[in-house]
Amino acid sequence: MKQTTLAATAVLASSIPQSAPAIAPIERPFGPKMKLSLAAYSYRKYLAEEKPPSMTIVGFLEECAKMGLGAAEPTAYYFPAPLTREFLIQFKRKAFLFGLDISGTAIGNRFTCPPGPEREQQLEQLKQWVDHAETMGAPCIRVFAGEIPEGADKKTAIQYAIETTQLACDYAGSKGIYLALENHGGIVAEPEDMLEIIQGVQSDWFGVNFDSGNFHTDDPYASLAKIAPYAVNAQIKIEMRPKGGERQPADFERIIDILGEAGYRGYVALEYEGEEEPRDAVPRYITQLAKILDRAS
Repeated sequence: MKQTTLAATAVLASSIPQSAPAIAPIERPFGPKMKLSLAAYSYRKYLAEEKPPSMTIVGFLEECAKMGLGAAEPTAYYFPAPLTREFLIQFKRKAFLFGLDISGTAIGNRFTCPPGPEREQQLEQLKQWVDHAETMGAPCIRVFAGEIPEGADKKTAIQYAIETTQLACDYAGSKGIYLALENHGGIVAEPEDMLEIIQGVQSDWFGVNFDSGNFHTDDPYASLAKIAPYAVNAQIKIEMRPKGGERQPADFERIIDILGEAGYRGYVALEYEGEEEPRDAVPRYITQLAKILDRAS
């Protein structure tokens, strides 16, 4: 970020408590309420992998509307470059006319960088997408922690992630945008390590992106239950893979029950990664999830 100098980064790093008290689970006194969305990553084949792409990010909105969804989650990777404010305003207009909320967006970031130019670059990218999210009306951005950098250990990488996420949340919060840390391998492959980052970042604009398919622990469902109380966004994958085991169909009802027990109120986005043709599979899974969410909410 232009406003964040390396010196300021170093000062903040030294001031963050090493064992700050954990933030409390999000208070939700009115019981669970879940709304269905679809992650653009589900259609990555059409948005990016085909050459030329057979779908645009606006076409993705059209697909969501055709399925009767009330929300869509566009991902940063699939917007045209250079991305302009004018395009985002028109994108927001299209979504509104299609009857769609923008449930959130996502960037490809790495927050385990030590203080220095690479961390500054990651923060500048985050700042840019906070501004984009504000323009198109996305309340939340999915972010990642990252891998252990060369020459560091996991403890140090976690501290780097806490420092960088804190700076990112300071800016995002000033714009009214939540940052949702996804359980996406690397230093957050285990729920305990993810909770250490949650413990270290002190912000009202920080929470968890609950991704049902990303824990490959002995009991992925139990791992999900540990992070569910902090969820501000949720994604559902069609498969689970326990540690040392084979991929298996996800128990959607059990996953939704975990979110319900945490009192989760917010969007649940299908993120399809199966082998079947997405145009065929996604509408079927959307129908299945819609029925479960109707019963749960």
